[in-house]
Amino acid sequence: MTIQFHGRVAIVTGAGSGLGRSHALALAARGAKVVVNDLGRNGVPSDNALSVVKEIRGGGGIAMADPADVADFEQVSAMAARAEKDWGRIDILVNNAGVLRDKTFAKMEMADFEFVLRVHLIGSANCTKAVWAGMRERNYGRIALTSSASGIYGNFGQANYGAAKAGMIGLMNVLHLEGAKNNIRVNVLAPTARTGMTEGLLSPVAAELMTPESVTPGLLFLVSENAPSRVILGAGAGVFAVTHIGETPGVYLDESERTPETIAARFAEISGAQTAEPLKDAFGQTMKFVTAAAKAKGIKLE
Repeated sequence: MTIQFHGRVAIVTGAGSGLGRSHALALAARGAKVVVNDLGRNGVPSDNALSVVKEIRGGGGIAMADPADVADFEQVSAMAARAEKDWGRIDILVNNAGVLRDKTFAKMEMADFEFVLRVHLIGSANCTKAVWAGMRERNYGRIALTSSASGIYGNFGQANYGAAKAGMIGLMNVLHLEGAKNNIRVNVLAPTARTGMTEGLLSPVAAELMTPESVTPGLLFLVSENAPSRVILGAGAGVFAVTHIGETPGVYLDESERTPETIAARFAEISGAQTAEPLKDAFGQTMKFVTAAAKAKGIKLE
């Protein structure tokens, strides 16, 4: 079935270049009206945002430029209000805006740590909050948060970026649960691509493969009408993969065995990855532990 976005309204943050530009162009090409957000100055859209809007309109699409700083909730709220006033609704939010302030943790200033978290994580929360009520009222919403392998697996010199990107997964997990009854589906895209943020980090040959356009089909799937929810989709160079987070069943230790030495001795059994399974929510872990403990003690849970 062809995925289309006719009649849908989308906001794409950080859409003046790179991945955001690619996402915005692709959404518009498939029928969405697109708010092209890119950080402006003194309330004026950036040249990059205006250029993307011009490109969309030149192809017969509908778009508007917006200069909001995603780290400023008032500006983001005004962006959402403008889109709803002009186009009546917001169906899709693509949280893409981001920055880098790379240094080893030993040399990193805490101001740079906080700045990166504010743009990536707080910025995504701001934008999501600005559209959340409307999506709940209309019983429809598709939200993509942008994470990274740096947050899932780690990357040297990116403590701030990795922390922010790992936070996207926690935010997705909770919003997935809270939005489910109102048909709001929330997913994470973990892309790797040749953008301004990765310039100089890739060999010329690798850079040729790592186009933003090779990632965007995954984004379109994650915000489509029949999208899944609570998925971490990795994408790069035309390759797509899903990251699964699971937990081992656990090993109950009686009070007499409950020592760090016993944990060390049985750690291979405790940590066996082949037995790991996903959990529905945090309370699911609580009940798993309590049930195992009660069973070991012969206690009946009521």
